[in-house]
Amino acid sequence: MLSLLLMASMAAAPNLPEPAWHDGLDWHGVHVSMQRGTGGAYLLEWPSGQRVIPSPPLKAATGSVLFDGLYAMAQEDLKQDSVDAIRDGAFDHGQPIPCLCFETGEKWHYVWTRDLAYAIDLGLWRFDPARSRNGLEFKLSEVRVPSAPQGLYVMQDTGSGGSWPISTDRIVWFLGARHLLDDARFAAKVRQALGDTLAQDRQYAFDPAFELYRGETSFLDWRQQTYPAWTADEVVFIAQSFALSTNVLHYQALELAADLADRHGNPHAADYRAQATALKAAINAHFWRADRGLYMSYLGGDGQPVEAYDLLGLSLAITSGVANPARARQALANYPTWASGSPVIWPERADQPIYHNRAIWPFVTAYALRAARAVDDPARIAHEIRSVIRGAALAGSNMENYELLTQGIHLDDGALSGPVVNSPRQLWSVAGFLDVAIEGVFGLTGDGRVEPKLPVSLVPTLFGDADHIDLQLRDRRITLRRPPALDGNLLVAASSRQEADHTVVTLKAIKVPEQPLRTDTPLYAPATPAPPTVQADGDHWRVRSPGKGVLYVNGRRHGAIDGSAMLARSDSLQCIRVTRVDDQGIESLPSPEACVGDRAKVAGAWPRHWTAPASGRYRAMLDYANTHGPINTGITAAVKWLVVDCGDGSVQRLPLVMPHSVRQQHSTWANFTAKAGARCRFSLEDGFNMSYLRQNAHYTGGAGGDAGPLNDADVGDLLIAPL
Repeated sequence: MLSLLLMASMAAAPNLPEPAWHDGLDWHGVHVSMQRGTGGAYLLEWPSGQRVIPSPPLKAATGSVLFDGLYAMAQEDLKQDSVDAIRDGAFDHGQPIPCLCFETGEKWHYVWTRDLAYAIDLGLWRFDPARSRNGLEFKLSEVRVPSAPQGLYVMQDTGSGGSWPISTDRIVWFLGARHLLDDARFAAKVRQALGDTLAQDRQYAFDPAFELYRGETSFLDWRQQTYPAWTADEVVFIAQSFALSTNVLHYQALELAADLADRHGNPHAADYRAQATALKAAINAHFWRADRGLYMSYLGGDGQPVEAYDLLGLSLAITSGVANPARARQALANYPTWASGSPVIWPERADQPIYHNRAIWPFVTAYALRAARAVDDPARIAHEIRSVIRGAALAGSNMENYELLTQGIHLDDGALSGPVVNSPRQLWSVAGFLDVAIEGVFGLTGDGRVEPKLPVSLVPTLFGDADHIDLQLRDRRITLRRPPALDGNLLVAASSRQEADHTVVTLKAIKVPEQPLRTDTPLYAPATPAPPTVQADGDHWRVRSPGKGVLYVNGRRHGAIDGSAMLARSDSLQCIRVTRVDDQGIESLPSPEACVGDRAKVAGAWPRHWTAPASGRYRAMLDYANTHGPINTGITAAVKWLVVDCGDGSVQRLPLVMPHSVRQQHSTWANFTAKAGARCRFSLEDGFNMSYLRQNAHYTGGAGGDAGPLNDADVGDLLIAPL
């Protein structure tokens, strides 16, 4: 077992680069070597094993045998991920489903929306566009419920609380699809699915008050790893919350929709562009935490800031242009890293095993490398390149993830051991390595430009004594020529010439501002506190919570709390959470809430009626139970419209979500307005969930699949509170 003392010393170690890797590397007492064999094959060896890598169809020729061999290994991993049929125990009873597709990895034989889309965006579209399109089309579906709005929608995979709209990152599909629009038939499907999916998310997931989309963080979907541990069986908080990554993905989809609408004479182009502009402004207004110089990973549904940061969301904010250059540079410099690489989340959770927590994920590192290139950060570029190369070499495959401090594929740490799940030839890790080689080293961007940004510190390794290095792709070859002088810290293009499909770039060294890697942060956040207790004390509420922390009321920071604090009483709803703050000023994740104030309960048959006691805004939610699936998976989140008619000539339609639950609890909430004395009529109508999609007739792992669509919950009281 790795002791906590050793872990602490490793966490604090400076990020000193390991010796150059020409034909191998050494890391934590492990020596790895790569040899070039006969016929263009390679042999990768380490103390516990070896792997023979066949001669690749596309070759790299650099000063590093290790790099060249790992480029060949990524192609071999991709070949093994290229299948004629896919399967998963939850679909068609585990029987093979014909699909000329990429499977997700050695342990994952299905096609998942986010895994595939990120992998394609990281370059798989270059290697097999037909297989990329096939996989993406497999994740599109029409509607099988005649009474529901028809359309072509991207599928949100099974997930937290019964899938969409608790998770809303299905929109990532378009990140991959945008590279494959040269096929007219596929492009037409993309345009239809883009319009339909954006419109549906606008209905059900968009909050007009915050101008943000609700839903879980993209890819970070093991709730208690990244959200407060109490969300393990209570995901309404997640459904109500806002995630940086998911909002940036929606921004990119809106930008794509505007561009495609312009090209095809669609009159909605201006609307899409206006929505994208407003969303970009809202992301910067709500997620930026000035005291940290970082974008937060997610916010509470009432806008509460959360001391949580994730590398994928940050990287997407930078590469998409959501972050302006100054914020992009500041945020990347402030995101911490360790000797082995950059963690996917920070701070880590001391009570959770290793998976997303305390981990490096190569595909996220590849996006971080793109972000580092966007801000011309040589130290970070070199650090992320080294991390991806080292991980693949040490494991002998492009693994799903690595433990943060050792970069091992497994660390024995008792109940916290992990990574809990890990798979060789994980598709987006394979794509991540290929992107590190193609864009990170050789500078080929998604739009076909060759823009090298190669740290001078990597020249001895990648060039050795040679005056040039080469990379062969499916339809082109790139040569980088070494400059005569290395009097700077970043190599960029001095000149370029094109010879048929061969791009030759002569490099030059320039000097850019150095950003030191941030290595001074604590590893862990404080433990999340229990919900506070709230008692009436005259015209105040007395809030009690042991220890020092921060008190939040309705999402806003109210002030410090040290054991107890006083809060002025009000008849309006006051929902209170607390956090803990450690000696270094790091804040915990928020506690469950304690709500006080007037709250009406409206029961009986629908429609239900209620008279507004005063003019103003009110919050509505439902007591419910949804036992149609487990908390961590399924497609039967109940989604309803609460239709509010207060007799003023306008009808307010509020989407409410009732995720899978283990007990009676509250749904998500939504706000409406009413005038004093108005007799309001409430009715409940069906919304839409993933079980309505025709493709989910193949789902045999739970309710809402082959037995037919299901959008239902056991609904109790309607709760109404003044705001």
